[in-house]
Amino acid sequence: MRQKMGEFDGSVEYDYLFKIVLIGDSGVGKSNLLSRFTKNEFHLDSKSTIGVEFATKTLMVDGKTVKAQIWDTAGQERYRAITSAYYRGAVGAFLVYDITKKQTFDNIQRWLGELRNHADPNIVVMMAGNKSDLSNLRTVSEDVARELAEKEGLSFLETSALDSTNVDKAFQTILGEIYGIVSRKALAAQEAMTPGQGTTISVSDDSTGGIGRTSCCS
Repeated sequence: MRQKMGEFDGSVEYDYLFKIVLIGDSGVGKSNLLSRFTKNEFHLDSKSTIGVEFATKTLMVDGKTVKAQIWDTAGQERYRAITSAYYRGAVGAFLVYDITKKQTFDNIQRWLGELRNHADPNIVVMMAGNKSDLSNLRTVSEDVARELAEKEGLSFLETSALDSTNVDKAFQTILGEIYGIVSRKALAAQEAMTPGQGTTISVSDDSTGGIGRTSCCS
């Protein structure tokens, strides 16, 4: 049932491919969360993302090999029209704000609105309060953020791309939630699959869009 990953990860094989998007205002640390999780790197001089970048990481979830394909979308307003197409096929989203900049937290509702306009309604969303290493400069309390997350039905963690706090936990949590949603339907779908193919997961019913070949979450 596995398919080789091809050009991105050499000969490594996967059982599931999950597309996840990182969204939030510019400067909240989305790119460093991505590089910390996928390469265990942090760059103090990282520049704002222009357009879209992505990276991948393979890990085990409930005994299955999962390839996470994580897209880093630019936070600047002028790039939003470009990046909106990349919500298609996403089964997970990280909604990131900076705990030291209240405006980035205040804009969470706007980003949630964009998700609901462009992404599948079944997408799994985690809200991440980044830069927890700067707690002495905090302008958004953890309790207030957690209350919003609970109100909106989102998972929530505070993270630090600088010192790695909760970064792996956050990604593992969202991947586990996605796997829990898709695994039941994927089991039925596998019965009709040609032997030797991998299972690429997409929540979208549009078979021509995104990265998915099999719709398992709609």
